[in-house]
Amino acid sequence: MSCSHLSQIGALSQPRLSQSVHREECTQCFDNQDTPLGVDVCLACFNGACLDGDRQHALLHVTKLGHPFTLNVKRKPKPSTQRVEDEEPPAKMAKLAILEERDEDKYEHTTVVKCWLCDPSKGLELPNATKDPKIASVVRGVMESLSSARQSEVKAWEEEILPCEHTLTLEQFASAAIPASGLAHCSSCDLKENLWLCLTCGSLGCGRQQFGGVGGNGHGLAHFQASGHPVSIKLGTITPEGNADIYCYTCNDAKLDPELATHLAAFGINVQTQTKTEKSMTELQIEQNLNYDFSLTGDDGKALQPVFGPGLTGLSNLGNSCYMASVLQTLFSLPAFQERYNVIAKKHSSACEERLPADCVECQMHKVADGLLSGRYSHPANYAKKPENDDAPVFQAGIKPTGFKALIGKGHEEFSTMRQQDSEEFLTHLLTVLRRDAHKHKERAEPDATAVFSYGMEQRLQCGECKKVRYSVDSMDVVSVPVPAKEKGKDADGKTRFEEVSLWHCLETLLGVEALEYSCPSCAKSVHALRQNKFASLPQVLVVHAKKFQLVNWVPTKLDIPIILPDRDELVFTDSHLGHGLQPNETALPEDSQAAQPQFNEAAMAQLEGMGFPIVRCQKALLATGNSDAEAAMNWLFEHMDDPDIDVPIQAAAASTSPEPSAEQIGMLVDMGFSPAQGRKALKETSGNAERAVEWLFNHPEDTGEETQTSTTTTPAASAYGGTKAVPARYRLKAFISHKGPSVHSGHYVAHVRVGDDLDGQWVLFNDEKVVKADGESVRELKALAYLYVFERV
Repeated sequence: MSCSHLSQIGALSQPRLSQSVHREECTQCFDNQDTPLGVDVCLACFNGACLDGDRQHALLHVTKLGHPFTLNVKRKPKPSTQRVEDEEPPAKMAKLAILEERDEDKYEHTTVVKCWLCDPSKGLELPNATKDPKIASVVRGVMESLSSARQSEVKAWEEEILPCEHTLTLEQFASAAIPASGLAHCSSCDLKENLWLCLTCGSLGCGRQQFGGVGGNGHGLAHFQASGHPVSIKLGTITPEGNADIYCYTCNDAKLDPELATHLAAFGINVQTQTKTEKSMTELQIEQNLNYDFSLTGDDGKALQPVFGPGLTGLSNLGNSCYMASVLQTLFSLPAFQERYNVIAKKHSSACEERLPADCVECQMHKVADGLLSGRYSHPANYAKKPENDDAPVFQAGIKPTGFKALIGKGHEEFSTMRQQDSEEFLTHLLTVLRRDAHKHKERAEPDATAVFSYGMEQRLQCGECKKVRYSVDSMDVVSVPVPAKEKGKDADGKTRFEEVSLWHCLETLLGVEALEYSCPSCAKSVHALRQNKFASLPQVLVVHAKKFQLVNWVPTKLDIPIILPDRDELVFTDSHLGHGLQPNETALPEDSQAAQPQFNEAAMAQLEGMGFPIVRCQKALLATGNSDAEAAMNWLFEHMDDPDIDVPIQAAAASTSPEPSAEQIGMLVDMGFSPAQGRKALKETSGNAERAVEWLFNHPEDTGEETQTSTTTTPAASAYGGTKAVPARYRLKAFISHKGPSVHSGHYVAHVRVGDDLDGQWVLFNDEKVVKADGESVRELKALAYLYVFERV
């Protein structure tokens, strides 16, 4: 059958460099180009869609957008690139492994142009269409472009390292040539590796101790603290191309030195003759993360049995994405998320208002839910044929949530990268993204799955002299408990061992009474006060975050403190754990005195008023954007022109509490040991600058941050913070996320999930793409060292 639309196909354009081409996988499910039916790539918008008879995502796309021409893409490995016997997929993809490899070197692709105008049900294949040079050019553009998955991967790996004012204005003092490689050593000790050269004076100092056994005593940092010379370079990482590890201690970050060759020549170093002899910081980080793994053998030494089926699908590691995988496996083990995003969200695809499913949070959440829960992708990987007598287990290949990660991390400073992240921070970020999307699309009126985590935490503050009280309630999703560290010696490897701590002890510490200094508005003086936290309500799903950190060189270092759970892995909360707000026999503290109107940046105010904006609008814009940048304030004004209260005069009390810091910023300071109130106040005092906020906190150790809390003399409505007051409330452990490594931003995360509703339910270990039955001993060991505990109300 001939097609009369070839001229229309030839008139289409190749994808632009900035466009994502979804040729590897359907954007609404995990069917990909390796399946028998392949993927249909739209030749108008380059969306990828499957041809499955039940889901029919290709037909749905054609019908919704009226894009009738597609390119069907199928792929199979060339024989020379198939894995050898017994070889599994790599556990993680290292940045070092991203080579200049082309798809055509590893795979055979089969493509055919299709016209859906000629066959509206499944598209008419046009095997001879590429004889037309224009159509052939379009097809070539699709196949040679960087796929959407590869684009996300490359963008995430490429950390943008830029010069700073200190590298651009580097001043050098006269210095003699440094000794040759292998002969040089730290000026303060005998270390000959991990050496950092001060580019100002030529001092050689050893770096801080690094992952993977790289020694260091921090003498390079000590030199900066003594001299103020900001920029150093790691010897052994210099290449003839002029690349090297350059660090600015003042900026506390890796930087670029555009005049590196000139600056090194001052110390007798010729860049052209250098050979790289040591690993860069990024390479060390990736290598260390690759080395962390969790045992996949049972008590008897035999390999743990892989399991397959609905709800037992692995997630392939995209490169340091185990933090995300562990959170997703945990979330989709919960009925609320299964119902919301696997059942209810099914009907969304036909009504989706986003042009491309890849840009829709609802579509991507359903895609992940369907991938994990349907069981379609839970099967042994298609490795090369194994010998008949080989009993080694064959794991899954796992689904690749590349599109989900790109969308959820879009615009986020950390989650848009391939760096390892904190699983608790990602959980909080994901809940925020889902709530933001639900608020944006209120018309859907779908149930909020994230509500199962919501609860209120009541804080009671009582003046020690006048005995008056103040109550406030914060809406929260995670219970972060401090874990006391009590050393009890060293193990055979010299690693510090810690005494066991019960989870109830950690919770009781959180809910205990704390004495502090407080500026009482009733007594009008500084007094001693008592503060106590209690639950204002209890959630359906209780997430407990075990904070096991010490600050080492300003970096939170994780401590392996064993936590003992109660019998049967159950927690029971009673009325004694609940707060009830202001009581009849209590007198509320008065409101804090009205704050003075803030001082507005005169130059910025003049600029905004000169543009014709009313004074009150200018003031509100500056308050909302840090009170310094006229351009940022102007952009804010354009976005809020239609706000109903845009012309309402500023109240002094309101002015003193704006702008509100983000939850991520406050969470970062809380992880460093400060209270949410302290973190909130510090960020407000420093216009949201996290680094200055830390400095402010250390300069004001006595400030509790209470002045920034909204005064609440009665308990707010329960709807403001979710949860329920019904007690007794019994919770049973459903899942826990464990971590190995020195820091939550390195190492490896896995999730254990109890499959089944009773106490005898089987524990399943989700270790990236590997899904196995967990043995009792490993569950007991890793449960004690878990980072996040997830309890369901029963």
